[in-house]
Amino acid sequence: MLFPALAEGGSRPALRFGERSLSYGELAAVAGRLAASLKGARLVPVWATPSMETAVGVVAALLAGVPAVPLNPKIGERELAHIVRDCEPTVVLAAQDDELPSPLRLLPRFDATVALPGAWELPTEPAPDHPALIVYTSGTTGPPKGAVLPRRALAATLDALEDAWQWTSEDVLVHGLPLFHVHGLILGVLGPLRRGGSVRHLGRFSTDGVTKELSAGATMLFGVPTMYHRIAEQLPRDPALAKALAGARLLVSGSAALQARDHERIRTATGRAVIERYGMTETLMNTSVRADGEPRAATVGVPLRGVELRLVDESGQELPGGPDQVGEIQVRGPNLFLEYLNRPDATAEAFTEDGYFRTGDMAVRDPDGYVRIVGRKATDLIKSGGYKIGAGEIENVLMEHPAVGDAAVTGEPDADLGERIVAWIVPVDPEQPPSIEELADHVASQLAPHKRPRIVHYLTELPRNDMGKIMKKALHA
Repeated sequence: MLFPALAEGGSRPALRFGERSLSYGELAAVAGRLAASLKGARLVPVWATPSMETAVGVVAALLAGVPAVPLNPKIGERELAHIVRDCEPTVVLAAQDDELPSPLRLLPRFDATVALPGAWELPTEPAPDHPALIVYTSGTTGPPKGAVLPRRALAATLDALEDAWQWTSEDVLVHGLPLFHVHGLILGVLGPLRRGGSVRHLGRFSTDGVTKELSAGATMLFGVPTMYHRIAEQLPRDPALAKALAGARLLVSGSAALQARDHERIRTATGRAVIERYGMTETLMNTSVRADGEPRAATVGVPLRGVELRLVDESGQELPGGPDQVGEIQVRGPNLFLEYLNRPDATAEAFTEDGYFRTGDMAVRDPDGYVRIVGRKATDLIKSGGYKIGAGEIENVLMEHPAVGDAAVTGEPDADLGERIVAWIVPVDPEQPPSIEELADHVASQLAPHKRPRIVHYLTELPRNDMGKIMKKALHA
């Protein structure tokens, strides 16, 4: 079963959103009743606001064996229309008061309600390879593709994290992540429910909310780098926040790299290290720093239980470990998706002949197995002067410079080098930005001379998406 604790029921807390909460018995009742209404649907889009109704709706769809399609409530109409055409839903699930955009209004609507029903029963559990979720990936080279995630992928990832993070039914998770991504929905809601623990969702992230919940018994915090950066900025003037974080069992960051400076500021103020993990929509989680392992800034730890991971060069040959062996990450295991919906061509292209998924992420691997992501193959692998250089490692070093508030690195064509390294810098003091010479010398002293930036652009802020990832195409635009 995906959620054994639902079958047991009882009064243990399962979900809390603000002042509203459901025990396992109550969640089983409301989700079980809604699941009965959904039975027979081919799939169901879920208007995924950060609310109790979204969590109940997704759990109900999973109980019914109906694949849920979580939708970003801020999605544009063109992208939404594409998703509706692609997955061809016959119903839609939303909270009673949610106003849906035009591409969804003509569909029969089920309201996700938390009103307790009368008689109910949990449906029969579907097979492990039965589709559980269809999560649309952001389209970098075209419209979004629907990654079909089976039930066994959810179970494999969440059970591997149980092992890596020593996650138990006693843990209480707090977060304010959106519920249309893998991070907030699968890890942040379904994860606690699979363990038999509980989740407290902030609705909207705030450092005050983190302080309140960690001071009131929460043991784990999930966030993205933007959230941890705000925490690091707040810590010097907020002893209550520092005390709350110091009492947490586990602080986890994901979806993008957390800067080394924020790692250090949080560790210094609280005595707690933030651990990072690495995953993506198609693979769920691949690696993590273990709860009983050594947290290292700029690393995403070691492969999770059941995940086979290798680095390959451009010809597909596996690379040995080492700081200069930059290769594409390929993974294989029960955590992988089934297919891209209606895209057999894209599905076939995504996998190697021996069943590894081509992630498109570039990394190096330390001798002890720790993985360091250096960027995306399409945007972060820079070929300069005969060297293959990962933008991520240069960004990490630039962020260590005291005059740099934020940094991104890209490549651009160069007649001599092939590509030259370009740094995009948000200075700490806009009136006294660090010079190109200063930054180049700093990078060359920490890495190697061929990795120094040749051009620097100064910005007031870097363009980032909802999950804190830098949108590098927008930099050049």
